Amino acid sequence: MSINELRLISITVNIICMLLCILLAFLYFPRKKILTKENSVYNALLICNIICLIVELLFYLNAYNKNEIIINILEKLYYSFNSVWIFLHTIYILVVINNDIKSKFLNLLKTKGLVITFLIFIPIIIFILPVNHIFEENILIKSTGPASNFMFLWCIILIFFNILLVLIFSKKIKKSKGIPLMAFVLLLVVEMLMGIFGIQLLLITFPMTINSFLMYFTIENPDVKMIEQLNVAKDQAEKANQAKTEFLSNMSHEIRTPLNAIVGFSECMLSAPDLSDETRGFAKDIVDSSQNLLEIVNGILDISKIEANKMEIIPKEYNPREVFNSLTKLVYPRIKEKPIEFKVNISPDLPGILKGDMGKVKQVVLNILTNAAKYTDEGEIEFTITCVNRTDIKRSALYIAVKDTGRGIKKEDINKLFNKFERMDEDRNTTIEGTGLGLAITKSLTEMMGGKITVSSNYGEGSTFRINLEQEIISMEIPETDDEEIVIDYNKNKGKRILIVDDSKINLKVANQILKPYDFNIKLVESGYEALELLESGTFDLILMDIMMPKMNGVETLRRLKEMDGFNIPVVALTADAIEGTEEKYKNAGFNAYLSKPIDRYELDRVLNKFLGGKENE
Repeated sequence: MSINELRLISITVNIICMLLCILLAFLYFPRKKILTKENSVYNALLICNIICLIVELLFYLNAYNKNEIIINILEKLYYSFNSVWIFLHTIYILVVINNDIKSKFLNLLKTKGLVITFLIFIPIIIFILPVNHIFEENILIKSTGPASNFMFLWCIILIFFNILLVLIFSKKIKKSKGIPLMAFVLLLVVEMLMGIFGIQLLLITFPMTINSFLMYFTIENPDVKMIEQLNVAKDQAEKANQAKTEFLSNMSHEIRTPLNAIVGFSECMLSAPDLSDETRGFAKDIVDSSQNLLEIVNGILDISKIEANKMEIIPKEYNPREVFNSLTKLVYPRIKEKPIEFKVNISPDLPGILKGDMGKVKQVVLNILTNAAKYTDEGEIEFTITCVNRTDIKRSALYIAVKDTGRGIKKEDINKLFNKFERMDEDRNTTIEGTGLGLAITKSLTEMMGGKITVSSNYGEGSTFRINLEQEIISMEIPETDDEEIVIDYNKNKGKRILIVDDSKINLKVANQILKPYDFNIKLVESGYEALELLESGTFDLILMDIMMPKMNGVETLRRLKEMDGFNIPVVALTADAIEGTEEKYKNAGFNAYLSKPIDRYELDRVLNKFLGGKENE
């Protein structure tokens, strides 16, 4: 093949590569993308590649020109841009690898000062060094000399460095990046070999162009990078949500611990026979305020779990009449002395047993009833439950309505009603307690259960909230209910031994004070280790165990107790950890029952009756 034919092939390949690079630039630069360090380096690589191709074409077209000055300038520009491109390629690999492994050494190599220094001084050295040209048939066929040798030496060093980087870190980076990086380096090796064998004036920029395209369609694809960035943002958001949930869970625990003391001692004061009416009133206000604070804590915890998608629907069988009647009993104290008539209408065809998340059904309906009691000063509140039963598919569509003659909601505020932290008509409702989370939680929980909540209201006249909810029918027959209060047989309990384990002295004092009327023989210890030592030499009828204790928590203490020969004492988890699913978690861990702090007297009586005799009522 003649020199002219080789020259023509080189020019043709060069023009094709140039057109491809320009097309790639038109595809890449207008696309929306998240600007990262990788993008920035790739931008420079692509521009450098195009300039290199232009200079190379000009060099080919001047190969017949024996003007040494023009040939020298064009050739040294070509060497410079070739050296810069390979250096930028090395920086690109450093950035890609460092994004995955976060190495201080790699960070040091790609510092701005070091990069700028090389980008400036390498071209300067090339322009200072001389270059020699060999002509054949009046056509330049080869270049030699210090400038050419320096350029090839520089490129060989960088190519070997690229190979080392990819080999050393290939196992630590993602496969989606590792394979393209290997391909990039192989193409550089091809380019180096072409230069060594004197083909640099034929196809040396061809591997560079292929490399640019390979980068675009693998690592640098804007769509792929956008998805990667979105995944990173998603991971960060999930971690932030998890951190927030853990923080709120810890805060809930920390707030509940002093609340346990406040509520516990206040209730003990209320039961004292020689208390003055004024002091009794103060104690009742303390209990009411503590319950309000507890509701706020629970609300913040609930909304956090909903946002983090950690809230779960836990279906179980329940008696709907019993649930709705218990809710009416909870609402009566909130009405207090207001001149309000509270009407309850329960459809006679309401199934006897339904299956669904009873806890969330109660929470949703109680939130609506509580709001009605808060914002109604006089008149009436009507609580209505109707249903449409499909016995053929065992489904019951519940229609729950709460109608009040309260303050009402302005039309422009109805759309904001279920937003978080929104409180309507703030100037008028400054005396009403709340955080603005109740209805947001209610809407989220209703929708999680596959239901719907709507509201209609006339400002100044009242509001009606409607909840449509479908539940599974277990039985249409109404079960017999036992509404009698739990009766504690104090004579039977007398002398029974109770062990209370808690690292907080004030919590031990509260539990001891609450259990005093039962006439138990109570032993208090402040750690799991003390409990283990005590049970090696004695026995108890019941153990109340705190969970979050230092050195050895309640779960670990229970595990060690169960390893003792013949251990069969019922152990109740007594903890301020009261987030959803906690009871199931501790029962699965081996506890016989669960009590949350602040201690609910009814729940305490139920647990004592179950494990110490008397009338069992679960």
